[in-house]
Amino acid sequence: MKNIVILISGGGSNMAAIVKAARRDNWQDRFGARVAAVISNRASAGGLIFAAENGLATEVLDHKVFDSREAFDAALAGIIDRFDEPAQPVLVVLAGFMRILTPGFVNRYAGRLLNIHPSLLPAFPGLHTHQRALDAGCQVAGATVHQVTAELDYGPILAQAVVPVLPGDSANTLAARVLTQEHRIYPQAIAGLLGP
Repeated sequence: MKNIVILISGGGSNMAAIVKAARRDNWQDRFGARVAAVISNRASAGGLIFAAENGLATEVLDHKVFDSREAFDAALAGIIDRFDEPAQPVLVVLAGFMRILTPGFVNRYAGRLLNIHPSLLPAFPGLHTHQRALDAGCQVAGATVHQVTAELDYGPILAQAVVPVLPGDSANTLAARVLTQEHRIYPQAIAGLLGP
């Protein structure tokens, strides 16, 4: 069984969309895969409640108690590796995980570390993507699922979704419209990686 471990920092709406898609589309029988655990760097992350209510293992690893990013990432890898099997390497999915990962961590899970970013990469990496798209006068915005590399918000693109920028849009209204597409394309991209 290929285990999927999802990392979150907040409400976990993308995580929930992935969990629901995995059940609805029967990833266990189709791909031999399941969402096994949800890990957060914040104990207050609302997504932990959804995960626990859906029978998933949950862990909290507070980044603030570590002296360095490297120490936090090493401890995080230790938790993830509990779900790792040599024959079926774990898939690590970032779903609103608000930590920049060290190159060592990224290399450890190279090719099986995924992220979703709320812009049409390579445009607008980093934060405040929706306001930046509005400020630039973009007519479209969107979201990108990509494999994670050591360079922030960079790496092979697996899926993208485009939404129009509407007259009168604010960063919040645009973000809400993009988020509905994130919930659609992230599970699709993961399923595409798992099998035909």
